[in-house]
Amino acid sequence: MKKKALYAGSFDPFTNGHLDIVKRALSIFDEIYIVIAVSPSKKAFLERPLRKELLQKIFADEPRIKVDTWDGLLVDYARENEIKSIVRGLRPTGDFEFEFQMASMNRKLNSECETVFFATGEKLYYISSTLVREVFNHGGDISEFVPKIVQEEMEKKRSS
Repeated sequence: MKKKALYAGSFDPFTNGHLDIVKRALSIFDEIYIVIAVSPSKKAFLERPLRKELLQKIFADEPRIKVDTWDGLLVDYARENEIKSIVRGLRPTGDFEFEFQMASMNRKLNSECETVFFATGEKLYYISSTLVREVFNHGGDISEFVPKIVQEEMEKKRSS
């Protein structure tokens, strides 16, 4: 049986930090489902269909990556797709408490699903989608923080 993992987030935008986590997770899992989840408390910068399209392009040459969207509980998605692991990245910026609480709740809701944490790479730990948007909105250069295709789409949005 294939070892499948779920990596979920708003990915607004998808950053090089996210990319690092996906690449490292591929060394452990046979398939990674990247799921663009809804965050009701956040106003989207890039529309969800565009984020899905960008991720499909970024991983077009990687058949072990599946890209999807989901509006419900991640543990329900995992159950429906027979996924036993949830991948999460941890930055040294206070992520642990929130991630631990979320992992505990997910385990309570689906006891067959474990959360696997990846410490963010030492060269990428300060990158977050929120900070990338902030830098971008103030006219800063985001080229080293996001894949080129993501930067191009953000630039299109700025000029429209």
